[in-house]
Amino acid sequence: MVENLVIVESPAKAKTIEKFLGKDFMVKSSFGHIRDLTKKEFGVDVKNNFEPDYIVSDDKKAVVKELKSLAKDAKTVWLASDEDREGEAIAWHLAEVLDINDEKVKRIVFHEITKNAILKAIESPRPINKNLVDAQQARRVLDRLVGFEVSPVLWKKVKPQLSAGRVQSVAVRLIVEREREINNFKPASSFRVNGIFKIVDKSGKETELKAELSKRFSNKADAEAFLQRSLKAEYAVENIVTKPAKRSPAPPFTTSTLQQEASRKLGYSVSQTMSVAQRLYEAGKITYMRTDSVNLSSLAINTSKAKITELYGEAYSKTRQFKTSSKGAQEAHEAIRPTYIDKETVTGTKQEQRLYDLIWKRTVASQMSDARLEKTTITIGISKTDEKYVASGEVIKFDGFLKVYTESTDDEEEKKNGQTILPPLEIGRQLDCIEVLAAQRFTLRPPRYTEASLVKKLEEQGIGRPSTYAPIITTIQNRGYVVKSDRPGEERKFVTLVLKNDNIKEETKTETFGQEKSKLFPTDIGMVVTDFLMKSFKSIMDYNFTAKVEEEFDEIAEGDLVWNEMIGDFYKPFHNLVEESLQHSEKANGERVLGSDPETGKQVSVKIGRYGPLVQLGETTDGENGEKPKFASLQPGQSIETITLDEALSLFRLPREVGEYEGKKVTVSIGRFGPYVRHDNKFISLSKTDDPFSVGIDRAVELIEAKREKDRKAVIKVFDEDNDLRVLNGRWGPYVSYKKKNYKIPKSTKPEELSFDDCMKLIKAADENPKKGRRKKQ
Repeated sequence: MVENLVIVESPAKAKTIEKFLGKDFMVKSSFGHIRDLTKKEFGVDVKNNFEPDYIVSDDKKAVVKELKSLAKDAKTVWLASDEDREGEAIAWHLAEVLDINDEKVKRIVFHEITKNAILKAIESPRPINKNLVDAQQARRVLDRLVGFEVSPVLWKKVKPQLSAGRVQSVAVRLIVEREREINNFKPASSFRVNGIFKIVDKSGKETELKAELSKRFSNKADAEAFLQRSLKAEYAVENIVTKPAKRSPAPPFTTSTLQQEASRKLGYSVSQTMSVAQRLYEAGKITYMRTDSVNLSSLAINTSKAKITELYGEAYSKTRQFKTSSKGAQEAHEAIRPTYIDKETVTGTKQEQRLYDLIWKRTVASQMSDARLEKTTITIGISKTDEKYVASGEVIKFDGFLKVYTESTDDEEEKKNGQTILPPLEIGRQLDCIEVLAAQRFTLRPPRYTEASLVKKLEEQGIGRPSTYAPIITTIQNRGYVVKSDRPGEERKFVTLVLKNDNIKEETKTETFGQEKSKLFPTDIGMVVTDFLMKSFKSIMDYNFTAKVEEEFDEIAEGDLVWNEMIGDFYKPFHNLVEESLQHSEKANGERVLGSDPETGKQVSVKIGRYGPLVQLGETTDGENGEKPKFASLQPGQSIETITLDEALSLFRLPREVGEYEGKKVTVSIGRFGPYVRHDNKFISLSKTDDPFSVGIDRAVELIEAKREKDRKAVIKVFDEDNDLRVLNGRWGPYVSYKKKNYKIPKSTKPEELSFDDCMKLIKAADENPKKGRRKKQ
């Protein structure tokens, strides 16, 4: 008989906790949620006060059976799932499903997995907080109702197999609106003037000082007129202003700021950051990673102070307690920090070490002194005009927290315009001008969202909570409404005017602008769905509504609102919207007429088709005359909102015949899965760098032979006894394939030596234990 059964939600967490508890405790994992809403009907009884219909999933039945048996024999069952609402819901579901007597159930919570924290939690258990559970139930039920009622409307009015989500759809709206801002943006140009001055110090050493004119010119003529006025001008320092300044450290990490900084500094996706942080937490290396608090415990503050003094000296230490400004902060009650601040590094994967290093530096820096700076502004007068040049710079007098950590920014202009150190000068000093450069500059279009900046925007709008940011961003990409990708920039010409040696020279140069790295782009289907939802479900898509719902979840968690009453107030008007939309809203496919084909006079349009965005040549009514419209898929990077008539017509150049190989035609075209070469009724994908409009026969043959070689290497062994049985080489190494299922080969086994009987034994063993023996599809 087990004296004490401790149940957590992950095996890694169980392993860490087990080390801190004695032999009287057994720690087991539930492997996450053990039950969820059934997928039959809604999983919610809307006629019975929105009663949820929960079922234990098939893959958790064995886990539940084991836990139920252990719980029955245990004297005390400690439910130790995470301390947020989702963790509270897991604990409640466990208590319900395992049918544990209330008297033997104890709920314990902790925000770090350390011996002290675990033992302290054991000493002060509490009942399951039903308010937190209800808040989580309300979120789950509301999201199910919205998803299950709106999705069928999209199937009927837009395209089959689409889905909608209460928060995800609003996140897509943010990205769609930003894309349209960019598409509608018209850059304005102006001329920015910089003077380069030669400075010679007392020792004869020469340096250069760059100063910018205090005004910009709206056109080339005005810029040129200024340079004309500057011919043979004299320059002198008119004023020098020096002011002390300081910079203070950022607060320790919340979930949102950790996701943003890990993206900027480490290049991690939001889901990657949360996955790595989860492993660090479960290994007892950092505190709980889903939090919107910036608070640090007194122990953490004191440990930080001791570590800072040890490493950098007392002057670098400054105790700070930050206050949480986030609306509805309701998750853990401490910021994300190392559990043991005296440990600068940890063992683990490279990813874990890098994220831990980021968290350690941010935490320690938050308890360090301000950086003291000296900011200097130099004003330079021009003898022949009233305009002034201004040079700004700063000197760090005391680095303070900057010795450890500097916060990054998403502002691209701020990244470019770094501060410089100015040479020593005095008022009245005459300066020699080396050259004056007037360069045409353009206003910047709004930046596309990165995952990090989208998290920041969601938090600012009050949309979602720490536990939901990563799932939101993952879901909108998985559903095909948003893609994260790089895009090459475009070229544009700009004019420069250079005044040097009393001579003005004009040049036209070329620059690349608008390059994108890991930015979020809405897909065509994402835009069409957003437009339809904005028209038919405007209230659901409203940013304020989404934020208000989050506040109501907070009220439920506080016990100030009854969860099913809140759902009831929402559901009736929402359901009426669904019914109205099904009956009266028009079908949406984003169709846009581009013009007419000059050769045939037929209409050219773009729209969303069954398999995605396409161009249509001719109208549907043309089929009545015996001639059906022609269709062509858009290429990657093209959009139905921005494609031009010429670009659309060029797509009908495909399929194109590029020659013959082995006596058979070779053609190139674009299909449902992208551009391809077709030969002998076989399809070979083009690489990302191949242009389907210019690929020739030589490249096509190269691709055909490469595919053949790959196919030859893929087959290690076949068997006469059964044609369905093969030993293949895949992306993750050799495996056995049989009747459309794949099976792992033990590392100690040579795949080429497997016999028919060996393979059948592997298959039988794997089918008896699918988790161990089955292999993911290649």
